[in-house]
Amino acid sequence: MPGTQRFVPLKSMAAVLVATLWLGLLSIAAHAANIEPFVGDYIGSANVVDADGTSTPRDMSVSIHDTKNGFNVSWKTITYKADGRVKEQKFSIDFQTSDRPDVFSAAMKRNVFGHEVPLDPMQGEPFVWGRIEGDTLTVFSLFIDESGGYELQQYDRTLAEGGLNLSFSRFIDGEKSRSVETFLKKQ
Repeated sequence: MPGTQRFVPLKSMAAVLVATLWLGLLSIAAHAANIEPFVGDYIGSANVVDADGTSTPRDMSVSIHDTKNGFNVSWKTITYKADGRVKEQKFSIDFQTSDRPDVFSAAMKRNVFGHEVPLDPMQGEPFVWGRIEGDTLTVFSLFIDESGGYELQQYDRTLAEGGLNLSFSRFIDGEKSRSVETFLKKQ
């Protein structure tokens, strides 16, 4: 009849809603499932090689764990200087899913609305992101200096029997300035 409205049965609307929620949950689960093979605590040591060929011994550890909206990577390095000094550095970054499969944004601070957001590289803060490609979890950190130059750090953590193979490289304005490769044993 003209002028009458057609109503969609409530059961059909409920079915569409349930299907939409289910697909959303599957999408979240697909993103979260990618980190599972990497989850754990790992330790090792290596000699870090600088561009001039000198090397410095370091102890290293990394911890990778699931979080509510993604995963966390925390790592620590202890550097033993030639003059006897010992330097310890600790880092911890939460990663969350992005619109791209297997690419994760870093959530390193909270904005005024309480949402986790990346840092601002134009303010001297690192811009950090991660990706999973095959059996390798890579974390990138990009720094922009005062003159517009850049430093890029790349941490590749590749699954290996009994742990992870770590490959770290630092590039300053496109030139490799430091690198290290070692095995980190799963604890």
